[in-house]
Amino acid sequence: MSAAGDEGNLGAWSGGSYGERGRCLLAPNPGIMTLDGTNTWVLREPGGRRSVVVDPGPSDAVHLDAVVEAAGEVAVVLLTHHHSDHAEGARELAERVGAPVRALDPSFRLGSEGLGEGDVIEVDGLEVRVVGTPGHTADSLSFWVPADGAVLTGDTVLGRGTTVVAHPDGALGAYLDSLDRLHALAASREVSTIWPGHGPVIGDALAALDYYIAHRRSRLEQVEAALGVLPAEVGEDDLPRRVVEIVYADVDPVLWGAAELSVRAQLVYLRR
Repeated sequence: MSAAGDEGNLGAWSGGSYGERGRCLLAPNPGIMTLDGTNTWVLREPGGRRSVVVDPGPSDAVHLDAVVEAAGEVAVVLLTHHHSDHAEGARELAERVGAPVRALDPSFRLGSEGLGEGDVIEVDGLEVRVVGTPGHTADSLSFWVPADGAVLTGDTVLGRGTTVVAHPDGALGAYLDSLDRLHALAASREVSTIWPGHGPVIGDALAALDYYIAHRRSRLEQVEAALGVLPAEVGEDDLPRRVVEIVYADVDPVLWGAAELSVRAQLVYLRR
């Protein structure tokens, strides 16, 4: 499972060029969990020779051909996290273009270098700063491009809807801390736009992060309220689904399985 929103609606989004350094190529894997598809980002400094590719997406020959054509010479492939809709095609692409894959999770790397909080990737004048943003997954990273005032958030912040924090790999406490970290960048005006892993670019990063933080707090309050009205004899195995039936009653039931994973993470957070 990759990203999911509380809202599963698809919309008109097809990628494009953003800022002076970003180009988004939309992978052909739309769905209720991936919105319009996975956003593969090609980053290159104006006048630069080499590119950085972020999240090559699925192992789809047509998509990877398009990425190769757009990227030209690739210096490095970066992964925001390990979910297959972002990472499956990484090794295949990297081997085609002769570039390493850098990721927080060692099992997804190609080459000797890892990736983590505070790292800086510099390619032909392009600077990409790594921001640790665990929570959606334990290995989630965001990539800040200071020169464009943009941050690539993978599934930590989506272009539409909200993301799943799926227990046990996902952890709500870590996720809230990550949102606060991104919010601080936006509040300082160092980040103005969000280039997400799914859905359209967000032009007002601060407003989006305000919404994300408020939404999480509201959901926690709803979960607490649901716990207060459920019978005491509801067992631990049944409790997450019973909470979902109350808190997510307005959400398409096809998303309840993902919602249950988020509720499990919320319950762990509330009991800590």
